[in-house]
Amino acid sequence: MDQHSKHSESHHPDPEGNGEEPSIAPGGIVVGVDGSEHGQCALVWAAREAERRQIPLHVVTAYSVPIFAASGLDGGYATVDDSVIRDGAEAIVKQALEKVAGYAIDVDGSVENGDASGVLLDLSESAELLVFGTRGRGGFVGRLLGSVSSALPAHSKCPTVTVPLFCSDRLGESTEDKHIKAERAKSGPHVIENVVAVGVDGSEQARIAVLEAAEQAQRMGAKLRVICAVPEYSGSLAWVPAPLDREALFRDIKVQLEAGMAWLKSHFPKLPVETQLLDGSPVEVLVEVSRGVELVVVGTRGRGGFAGMLLGSTSDGILHHAKGPVLVVPDRDDPRLEDRPRFGPMLGAA
Repeated sequence: MDQHSKHSESHHPDPEGNGEEPSIAPGGIVVGVDGSEHGQCALVWAAREAERRQIPLHVVTAYSVPIFAASGLDGGYATVDDSVIRDGAEAIVKQALEKVAGYAIDVDGSVENGDASGVLLDLSESAELLVFGTRGRGGFVGRLLGSVSSALPAHSKCPTVTVPLFCSDRLGESTEDKHIKAERAKSGPHVIENVVAVGVDGSEQARIAVLEAAEQAQRMGAKLRVICAVPEYSGSLAWVPAPLDREALFRDIKVQLEAGMAWLKSHFPKLPVETQLLDGSPVEVLVEVSRGVELVVVGTRGRGGFAGMLLGSTSDGILHHAKGPVLVVPDRDDPRLEDRPRFGPMLGAA
């Protein structure tokens, strides 16, 4: 065990299924694991990030005891032995702790009883960052990003990072997933640039995302790439004055992007920053970008463009198709937003 690492395990069973409040210390990074390859990728990414930020890592798995209606004349319910499930969950946490033993971080593990997404949402109240994989074995991450795939990023109180199995190779992890292998073979190798890419659409939420992305780029010693993708004119661009031809639209957006960059540089003067104004669907653009950068950052809501699609009713958003980690930043107040108007025109401003 690395001399800088500190490991402990805590268990909070709730046999009545009442969702006992998790008792993990405030702050730090919380990563959800379930023993799957997806969870392993999330674990490695979270450990690296905890080391980069020099904050604790909390490894969490969650389980609930299934109850089956009895078919006998006496009625009632039959329950599965709680200890069997709990032992399996504890083994998953133990394995995860062993896997990150070599990182220079404080790390502990917890087995929580209750719905996985509910447990993590509770923990997001005090966590600095929440990390999880895109799919799992059906119990933990499977439910988390199954039919309620948008629930956690959309409702978390802290930023979330979704780590897809596709990027296992860049994390030094192997995978036996035949679909991932086939997709990699088809797309070919990709050079991963030391870049944090952030999508903007002129919304206040996007400016919050840009600030978070800039802070992350500084931590990673990376370049920040600010991307604005403009789809064909539709209701999602209702904020654009009409009639306006596409060339004029791009000229106006470019002026406003430059003003935004001047504002950003005033707060991050030493950070290398570049902008890209691209033609196309924001979701498709950012999914493609995710193949070749360290991290993609988006906000939780927007003007109906990429963010509205991302966490709205559209299921084929970036969270499901990204080829690298995606950080979703929740809406929040930030005093740095107050001086943005001084630097020039803003997208969508009256």
